[in-house]
Amino acid sequence: MKLSRLFILAITMLALLSFDTAVFAQSKKDLKEGKKRTDSASEVVREIMADADKSIPKDLMEKAKAIVVFPGVLKAAFIIGGRGGEGVAVRRTANGWTAPAFLNMGGGSIGFQIGGEKIDYVLLVMNDGGLEGLLQDKFEIGGEASIAAGPVGRTAAASTNATLDAQILTYSRSQGAFAGVSLKGAVIKPSDLNQDIYKKSAKDILITDSIAWTAAPKDLQKFPQTVATYAGK
Repeated sequence: MKLSRLFILAITMLALLSFDTAVFAQSKKDLKEGKKRTDSASEVVREIMADADKSIPKDLMEKAKAIVVFPGVLKAAFIIGGRGGEGVAVRRTANGWTAPAFLNMGGGSIGFQIGGEKIDYVLLVMNDGGLEGLLQDKFEIGGEASIAAGPVGRTAAASTNATLDAQILTYSRSQGAFAGVSLKGAVIKPSDLNQDIYKKSAKDILITDSIAWTAAPKDLQKFPQTVATYAGK
């Protein structure tokens, strides 16, 4: 009887150990996916800002309340109605940039031709209203929030009032060409990765709790650091 009890105890402990290992493995998988997204977004920002004459104007970067990057979005994904892209967002606070939150983009009548070409998208959120809208459960660009194709160059001084008054400025880069672009009709939603990594929603990360970038897992800190390099603190 005693041997039987020891056997049952050993089996139970092995089962618990296996469960803990599986949970840990899943956590590592989520963190790896988060690192992949933040590293890709960092590279997009770095490459776009490398040529000042063809970059996002620095004065707009320094005024932005939040910056969102969707790297490597497939054109075809919008046409077939699938998930078009996986992005990363950070918000400016009085103490610097927040930890990165994760968003997904898809759908919409954007007018792309079917194809396998990848496009990088950058969104500058210029005020709190634009950010609040962006973090809804389902946010359609061009709906309630005002949006405009962003100007390109060293400064935004020559831009129209309609552009400068927009809540969100949008940009795209395709095959090396970079320009402001209309993303009207695209739908943006919070990603499940926020709960998987932080156990919090995107709104909690960026607004409610304003988690500092230094409190994010180390593997995710590259993106807010890169943004700070070009947009200031």
